[in-house]
Amino acid sequence: MTRLPVVAFALLTAAAVEPQVLTELPRAANGRPDLSGVWQTLNTAHWNLEPHVSDYPVLLELGAQFAVPPGPGVVVGGEIPYLPEARAERDRRFENRLADDPEGKCYMGGVPRSTYMPYPFQILQNERDIVIYYQFATAFRRIFVDGKEEAPLDSWMGWSNGRWDGDTFVVEVTGLNGLTWLDRAGNYASGNARITERYTPLGPNHLQYEATIEDPTVFSRPWTIRMPLYRIVDEDFRVLEFKCEPYAEEKIYGHLRKPGTEPPAGASSR
Repeated sequence: MTRLPVVAFALLTAAAVEPQVLTELPRAANGRPDLSGVWQTLNTAHWNLEPHVSDYPVLLELGAQFAVPPGPGVVVGGEIPYLPEARAERDRRFENRLADDPEGKCYMGGVPRSTYMPYPFQILQNERDIVIYYQFATAFRRIFVDGKEEAPLDSWMGWSNGRWDGDTFVVEVTGLNGLTWLDRAGNYASGNARITERYTPLGPNHLQYEATIEDPTVFSRPWTIRMPLYRIVDEDFRVLEFKCEPYAEEKIYGHLRKPGTEPPAGASSR
């Protein structure tokens, strides 16, 4: 896996943006910032959270249209602080990413990956809770505001409790099942991870998103990703259903097909 060693390059994107007190923010009836709307990222974190140069696609036959675009990374400090054994596991996942990445099988992206996948998501807000609906795999989360509920069981999207810290919405995520990846490069956390998200308005159409990941079984210390979120202002835009299961069935179940039968029209035989 090709990586950029220049940490300063990563800091250009991951550098802190000092939040300011903004008086022209859209606000809810209770005076809190109104985060409702459709949002999306514009970066290459989906391919690799760390700094990276452009690279070949996972299959050379896919050509330039599926090549990995270069990016400065979104990790504060530039590098994920893996423990030695965990770094080796990350590298193993990268080498086997075509078969092992849950995205290819249409599993939910998890937290925080769902936020920076190349698909929009919608935030719905009231005083009691906030719901986020993601286009990919029709994933969604319910964030309990000022709630202390514990996760009843582990899941792909985890369990989210939120609170307001001034104009910043802070979310504590636990109860993750440990099966999700953080990007297409094999970066990952275990089911022991605790993730703290921060949504800070930078203006009426921009949020600063941060996610701090704590997982002592995988990382030597907590670490943070940071990126802007952009509101989609097109009045006619809708988050449409991306029902990706049919595109993953051959990948998951193709080996069970009876000899002599053919895959669905248009499906890959790989």
